[in-house]
Amino acid sequence: MSRPAWAPAPEVVLVGAAALVVLVYGVVGGRVDVAVLAVAPLLAAERLLRRRPTTGATGRAATTVDAEGRITALAELEAPTDVPALVVRASVPGRSPAEAVVAVGGTRQLAVTTGAGRTGPLPAPLLEHVGLGPGAATRGGVGRLEPPVVPVAPVARRLPLAPLPARLRGLSGSHEARRVGEGGSLHDVHPFGPGDRLNRIDWRTTARRSPDLQELYVRRTSVLAEATVAIVLDSRDDLGPDPRTWARAELPAGTTSLELAREAAASLAQHYLAAGDRVALEDLGLRRRPVRAGAGRRHLDRLLDQLARTAPEAQSLARVRAPQLTSGALVYVLSTFLDDSAADLARQWRATGHRVFAVDVLPQLETRRLERRHRLALRVAELARTDRLAALATAGIPAVRWSGTPERELLALSRLERRR
Repeated sequence: MSRPAWAPAPEVVLVGAAALVVLVYGVVGGRVDVAVLAVAPLLAAERLLRRRPTTGATGRAATTVDAEGRITALAELEAPTDVPALVVRASVPGRSPAEAVVAVGGTRQLAVTTGAGRTGPLPAPLLEHVGLGPGAATRGGVGRLEPPVVPVAPVARRLPLAPLPARLRGLSGSHEARRVGEGGSLHDVHPFGPGDRLNRIDWRTTARRSPDLQELYVRRTSVLAEATVAIVLDSRDDLGPDPRTWARAELPAGTTSLELAREAAASLAQHYLAAGDRVALEDLGLRRRPVRAGAGRRHLDRLLDQLARTAPEAQSLARVRAPQLTSGALVYVLSTFLDDSAADLARQWRATGHRVFAVDVLPQLETRRLERRHRLALRVAELARTDRLAALATAGIPAVRWSGTPERELLALSRLERRR
């Protein structure tokens, strides 16, 4: 409840009440010396109350986010000349508030910086200010400056190696395809034919295989091509390490599943885009259009901005059919796999010829404080999730747990692919 405009400060009320008691005691008891002691505090309080301001302070706020994820709330406060100071309080959900007395007497700019520690749409620090009259004898009403929600982009991990799709596309890139073309290593030695260049003739092989030069042989190389990667993000839920908070609406403590999913999507996108590949982003929980496949630094910025704005919606989209992806694309499905929705879509993509990986983004669970009923419910959910991931592995969809060591798992999958 807001304080009435320019009410007396509690200290002034206490001093005035004490002085009034002393004055009454001196008058009733006939003690003039005692009554005189109360005159000065009463006159001072009356004078300060008569000088209380008539208007309060106003202000506006904006927010910025730096490269390290720190959120800064910039506030510009404007107060009349008879308001010498303001009590400013900054608060962030989940943290202790901070207060300070700021001298104003006109216009004052303040900057409140807090480390985000999280990713996604986050509230900026809430700024509340209370005006102080002359001598701090009166206090104004509570003013609120609510900065807008700030999208904080995830920080990508460095991945040493990652799998490639079964079929590469295009005529340029950094990966060797099975097709004959330019830029790669030796593919084979083939008889000279239409379209072959003269500088490709291998004279040693020609002299060995055709001494009379009835047929020429050329050295053919593999073509360098690019990969197309589709990152499918399941933003329908945002679960924390404590299973007791899964049914609550507030932001859970600790790293959540959606934060791990944002980090995984950013890391995969950065790795493939750095290699010159094309990356697309699809969100199973949003009704907006997906980010189409693209390449380059600007496309990475576009993907990071989309990830920073991703949050669970009140009514998530129920997918009946799998979204259409680029033919031959490598698909990463980022989900907690606590239900069948994401797993069913992954199997549909696998059945149409895509190479699919399931990225498990459920955080490491904290079960020490769980009651018996919570442990039983969690055990049932874990058994169903384990069976779901095992069914995906049987369908040819390996799983990568992102809360563990995803770099090693992706490296092992890449090496297994090269052996094949």
